[in-house]
Amino acid sequence: MGLTTHSIISKSQFESESVMKKLLGSLLLSLSMAHGVNFTLNQSLPDVVVQDKGELILNGDSIQYRVWASKNLPGKVRILQHIAGRKSVKAKNQPLMDKIVAQHFDENKYQTTNIINVDDAIMGTGLFVRGETKKAKRQHPKSQVVMDNEGVVQKAWDLKKQESLVVVLDKAGKVHFMHEGKLSDAQIQEVIDLAKKLQQE
Repeated sequence: MGLTTHSIISKSQFESESVMKKLLGSLLLSLSMAHGVNFTLNQSLPDVVVQDKGELILNGDSIQYRVWASKNLPGKVRILQHIAGRKSVKAKNQPLMDKIVAQHFDENKYQTTNIINVDDAIMGTGLFVRGETKKAKRQHPKSQVVMDNEGVVQKAWDLKKQESLVVVLDKAGKVHFMHEGKLSDAQIQEVIDLAKKLQQE
């Protein structure tokens, strides 16, 4: 009987340790995924202002610029993408962008925000990147497009260079998802489902 009791206790201790190890593993994974991203879940993004060039505003067929500030993000649910001004980096999460377009989200509740870091472009391609950014705004006029000539967002948010960042924000501007790098198919679906859910709240 003593042996049986001891076996039960040992098994219980083992299961508890196993659960703790799994929890610790999940925590470490979350921390590693957020490595380099100076954000906290359920908190607002760190304040940053882009003055050179800033947000692209369509005026007929011409484009004007205005100062963009992260403090103005609240108001709508957002999928925010910050990308280095490189074609290869843009391509990493293009499947997510395509899926967002296919959703036809309610523009009164949702807006995509794309921040292009022109300072992190291949040498000599800055003019091309600026042209592509303007083209993107014309193709998706309802999206918020920000041209960051000096890379102030990348510096303020301590982001990796030559990389892509995806963040999901609720209508109060609080972070619900963040990931640097290429998203898996499962993560893309998670982002879309989360954006849908937050629009219903």
